[in-house]
Amino acid sequence: MDTSKINKDKLPNHLAIIMDGNGRWAKQKGLIRAVGHENGTKSVRETVEASAKLGIKNLTLYAFSTENWNRPKLEVDTLMRLLVASLKKEIKTLQKNNIKLNAIGNLNNLPKKVLKELNEVIECTKNNTHMTLTLALSYGSRDELLNAVKEISHKVKNNIISSENIDESIINEHLYTQNLPDVDLLIRTSGEQRISNFLLWQIAYAELYFTSVLWPDFTQQHLCDAIIEYQNRERRFGKTSEQIS
Repeated sequence: MDTSKINKDKLPNHLAIIMDGNGRWAKQKGLIRAVGHENGTKSVRETVEASAKLGIKNLTLYAFSTENWNRPKLEVDTLMRLLVASLKKEIKTLQKNNIKLNAIGNLNNLPKKVLKELNEVIECTKNNTHMTLTLALSYGSRDELLNAVKEISHKVKNNIISSENIDESIINEHLYTQNLPDVDLLIRTSGEQRISNFLLWQIAYAELYFTSVLWPDFTQQHLCDAIIEYQNRERRFGKTSEQIS
């Protein structure tokens, strides 16, 4: 991993990744989709360790969407099995690298065994401070926003919140990501160029980076290339270039 061109003072504070292409990777090799998911776990480990080494404070991985429940049962079962195995296997890596595990989404939809393992790792790593790794599981941004609207409406109805006081901060407080900053850089692998219901509110001013590399082939160097591209862009947040400079 060549980090010589990376400016450590301009790292994205919050990096999010849509890990796409496991199934196509397997299909290209004449294998079943489950093998692609198994090989994708290697890229997860490399990406997490590289992000921590670089000094990125927040990394969010789109691991399983609300729509993914509609996939064939064998594939869903494989993904859940891999999730449990990975959590058990990677806890040493999380502790060694001082990484705190977090999870967002409709977690109650997860199988009990998965949820139990997830909560145990979250509890074990809760005091780690170097980086927060967030897994988006059974996650859908529209569901997240819908839940936030319902909660805020309930509080307005019960005079806990005044409708006149509703602003962006109130909405942020009712999202799954309430303890995370907005996303600075969103990476999607596999060549697809869409957001797929992921962090729609949180990526309002994120830089989007699409790569044709399939997720099991995504390396630490690919991560560095994305960060270098991010650092070479001008982030204006609605202002002019002259105002920024």
